[in-house]
Amino acid sequence: MNRYGQIITTRLSPRAVGQIIKRSTAAAGLDPSCFSSHSLRVGHCTTAARAGISERVIMAQTGHTTDEMVRRYIRQGGIFVKNSAASLGL
Repeated sequence: MNRYGQIITTRLSPRAVGQIIKRSTAAAGLDPSCFSSHSLRVGHCTTAARAGISERVIMAQTGHTTDEMVRRYIRQGGIFVKNSAASLGL
């Protein structure tokens, strides 16, 4: 739907997606300057990787063509999820 409530058959532009993200994060009480449409792509890659999805499957979805590039999208926010210290009970 466009901003006038009309159903449209074309894709949203990257700018429109970014505006939706910024409005939504602001409404949730978050700093909208920390988020963009790119955040969705990064979030997808990171969440899929944490769920054990292989990089090849992620790449097929996102269109990444190299392992190196998809790895740049997988954020290392899970350093406390699987680590040797946690396995040792520390």
